[in-house]
Amino acid sequence: MGYWGYYVVGRGERSLGERDALAAVRDELTLLERRADGWQVWECTGGDDGTRDIGGMMTLARETGAPALFGYVMDSDCVVVEGAAPESGAWTTCLARPAMAVHLGRDERALEDYFLDPADAAERAVAWAAEAGGTVPAGPLVDVLNAPADPSAEHLFFRFLERLGVVKF
Repeated sequence: MGYWGYYVVGRGERSLGERDALAAVRDELTLLERRADGWQVWECTGGDDGTRDIGGMMTLARETGAPALFGYVMDSDCVVVEGAAPESGAWTTCLARPAMAVHLGRDERALEDYFLDPADAAERAVAWAAEAGGTVPAGPLVDVLNAPADPSAEHLFFRFLERLGVVKF
């Protein structure tokens, strides 16, 4: 059995763990990394039944005044990604699409009922990064959005963060 859990990414001088938007899981959050430009990466493990409410990223984005993002990793196979920014709004996509289709019991075409396709998701992610003050090209984002979870969905999520400009020190 692989990893099940959430990664929450946001920006600010104040700890994301103290934010009202994440109050429902405050006691379950662990700071994983502080990254360049005030970015924070938090983890909330578990949630393998898909019912945990960690709060909305739009609420976190409004509260921090900066873009926010979460990734819900499902058995290290695939990731639901929800991004939000105060001006450009919220968007949802997934990483490792074929594995996500298996988890949902659908074919890959049905994923479009739930998630943005890779090209549209990359466009929204570019706007998200711009609102964070960065300039990122869509091509490398599309590549990650179309990539398999190799060696794991967690690694794919962190590669996606790097492509968004949420880089390590």
